[in-house]
Amino acid sequence: MAGPSWLERLRRARKSALLQDGKRKVHYLFEDGLEMAEEYDLKTSQLLARKWREKTALGSSSKWQVEVGEPTSHTAGALESELIKESSSNPIFVRRDTQTSFQWRIRNLPYPKEVYSVSVEKEQRCCVVRTTNKKYYKKFPIPDMDRYQLPLDAAALSFTYANATLIITYRKPQEILAAEEELQKELQKIKAANDGDGECKTQ
Repeated sequence: MAGPSWLERLRRARKSALLQDGKRKVHYLFEDGLEMAEEYDLKTSQLLARKWREKTALGSSSKWQVEVGEPTSHTAGALESELIKESSSNPIFVRRDTQTSFQWRIRNLPYPKEVYSVSVEKEQRCCVVRTTNKKYYKKFPIPDMDRYQLPLDAAALSFTYANATLIITYRKPQEILAAEEELQKELQKIKAANDGDGECKTQ
């Protein structure tokens, strides 16, 4: 089974945790040098943020790549930050999950709801947003589904539109929900440091 292999990688990764600002912050270091950092709401265990970075060919760390949550200013260089400010009226694509769904928000889309269509491209393993007025086009994968090698299901995809924001929802399959529940059990085993304790506790 492909699913447990990713869960097994998470189990084998060197993990450290910090409790800060009502969040559990977990850092993973995988055997191949890949790093992942996640933030969870302490009360609900809801995933709030996830980012990645890997070792370059020269052995240094690359920039963090945000997968879930708001891109923060320190993940972008000074020039990138300026460009983001200058293009603040352009569409902004952000992933924010719920307990039961993967969810993406595309802000600054001023067109009426009826022009949008959202579909699954099973062969390319991605979702596609189109507009009938051809003003916006976006193709994006669901990395979690790829990691567990699960097929995409068009029936799980839906969208709503309000306040110039397109909200796209993909219902998590049972395999993902079960794996996330198992992961939370693993994370609870890590003795987490509190903010101000100094170094994170590592497992």
